Amino acid sequence: MVQGKDGEASHEKRTERAVQTKYWFEHSQETTINAMMLDSQADMLDKEERPEVMRLLGDVKGKDVLELGAGIGRFTGELKVQGAKKVAAVDFMQNLVDENRKTHGHLEGTEFLCADVTELDFPANSVDVVFSNWLLMYLSDEEVKELACKMLLWLRPGGRVFFRESCFQQSGDKKRQENPTHYRNPREYIQIFEDAQARATDGKLSQYRLESVHCVDTYVKYKKNQNQLCFSWRSKETSLSRTPSFRHFLDNQQYKVNGILRYERIFGEGYVSTGGFETTKDFVSMLDLKPGQKVLDVGCGIGGGDFYMAKEFGVSVHGLDLSSNMVTIALERAVKQRCDVRFEISDCTTRDFDENSFDVIYSRDTILHIQDKLTLYQRLLRFLKPGGKLLVSDYCKAPGEPTEQFAAYIAQRGYDLHSVEEYGKILEEAGFKNVVAEDRTWQFKESLERELAIAEADKEGFLREFTAEDFAAVVNGWREKLERVHSNQQKWGLFLAEKPKSS
Repeated sequence: MVQGKDGEASHEKRTERAVQTKYWFEHSQETTINAMMLDSQADMLDKEERPEVMRLLGDVKGKDVLELGAGIGRFTGELKVQGAKKVAAVDFMQNLVDENRKTHGHLEGTEFLCADVTELDFPANSVDVVFSNWLLMYLSDEEVKELACKMLLWLRPGGRVFFRESCFQQSGDKKRQENPTHYRNPREYIQIFEDAQARATDGKLSQYRLESVHCVDTYVKYKKNQNQLCFSWRSKETSLSRTPSFRHFLDNQQYKVNGILRYERIFGEGYVSTGGFETTKDFVSMLDLKPGQKVLDVGCGIGGGDFYMAKEFGVSVHGLDLSSNMVTIALERAVKQRCDVRFEISDCTTRDFDENSFDVIYSRDTILHIQDKLTLYQRLLRFLKPGGKLLVSDYCKAPGEPTEQFAAYIAQRGYDLHSVEEYGKILEEAGFKNVVAEDRTWQFKESLERELAIAEADKEGFLREFTAEDFAAVVNGWREKLERVHSNQQKWGLFLAEKPKSS
């Protein structure tokens, strides 16, 4: 008998659920934290990562929360302690649900349900937050897609979905005869949730907006493991003709994966900014980094400079970038680096850190994208410790009006460029002291000429990895930059500054 596509999909789903049920039946005989986390260091990790995940989740006070894959309730009690109005804790293993109820059943406004999330149905517009910790990696791609769409219907307008998953590879050290876990590239989760849409009975269409993706710092700290990731999404009403976000522009135009790898082929492994390792080594030497210091890299790209600083100087680096393509590549590379670096996808203009968090803030050819530089630098100043250092390289322009051709380039890229002198004054106005604004266009020119010569000499090798069109795009792009430099239009600035030691 010939089986149709629907029949095949149904069979695959039954097989997936049977495999996952068997796996968790085996690993949930003990209703303990060690069993849930599948790690011999579970007690130590849980002590730090549980409050960390709750901090990343943010405010749930007065919210109705649906907790999926709740297990024994590691987070059920935390959600109530943080002020959630109601928590519906769901798991598909009855003994885990019973243990959660036993521990947290006394908490008012807590409900416990034994159900498989792939079969779960919840009323529309009934919850403010959907929270899960290590759930989606036990679902197939199709099951994740279906659940993502259903959650949009369950959420109230502006509601949030927050999930934490293991990506790329296994994290827990518990031995397993079989492991059916789906260790996805984070880009896969981003694609699934960005594609998800749901139409309510009133005809309104909703989708997700990515707020952030964070490494779980506890795993970086103790295991040098960056593959524990928290994703935060917010639902929003939309239309079929929705306006793409700036992140969408970056990921789908300027920084497509192929384009990033193309840049890296020219700049050198791990780098997507002018001069690659050579300028990184030069500029970082100016910071007098000391072991244990904390560095924020704004626009971290694919992480080469962050790995270098962490390994060479023993500093702890937090890399931030709006491009999900950049960060997912950085995360892939981090698996083999095993150093004190964590990455996140978020917007530097809205991302907040505690005051006096960092010894150094570092940024390479990134803030050219930011229109309101003054406000950004005022924020960055607050994040620095007293006496902390700022180092930025950025595209600049000659004083006065740019040529028509250069103006068109600036507009097409969405850049906001200033003269080197003007840029330095912005830093002073933001409150920085000891500002050094240095015209490094000579170094920019030398780097471009060296990179272009290397590309042209290695054309054959380049074409083994990329197309002739890719090669032409790189070579022509570098030649155009050199033309703008030779015509005294495009400049490159290096800026160093400090936060006052006392107000």
